[in-house]
Amino acid sequence: MRVRELHAAEAGDAVDAVFHGLSPQSRYLRFHAPVPRLTASMRHRLTDLDGRRRAAVVAECHREPVGIARLIATTDDTAEIALAVVDPWQRKGIGTRLMTALGRLATDLCYTELHGDVLGENQPMLRLVARVFPGARLTRDEDDVIRVSYPLTVELTHEELVADLRW
Repeated sequence: MRVRELHAAEAGDAVDAVFHGLSPQSRYLRFHAPVPRLTASMRHRLTDLDGRRRAAVVAECHREPVGIARLIATTDDTAEIALAVVDPWQRKGIGTRLMTALGRLATDLCYTELHGDVLGENQPMLRLVARVFPGARLTRDEDDVIRVSYPLTVELTHEELVADLRW
């Protein structure tokens, strides 16, 4: 099993494989609505990767895509994240590896905060977020959607700043 950056030229096959590996319930939890099929416009949005404002990582087992985590810039320094792992591979560490890799990619791309929406009933995803992004802020809206916000910046103490100034 390996996790790597997903490139636009290969995104179509990966998105198709992962979407078809999701049960109706997994699709509902991922898209927040029943999604029986992948429409052309949805597929275009999921495969439109430029490596900066729209980027993704893919998990593969024996070269078969088993999960995708993606980010979409919402401002110059914040990005929305999303994750999908095919049903047979759920709760086996794939989501953790994908989200960890996506966090590293977001840091490399100079994003300072990640955010995403999780349905309140999606407790496995909320546990995953707590593991991968400890200290993430969770706010629940009236529709039981939980906004996850996680700052990627490291706050330095006054003493650390002063120490860095000493050569």
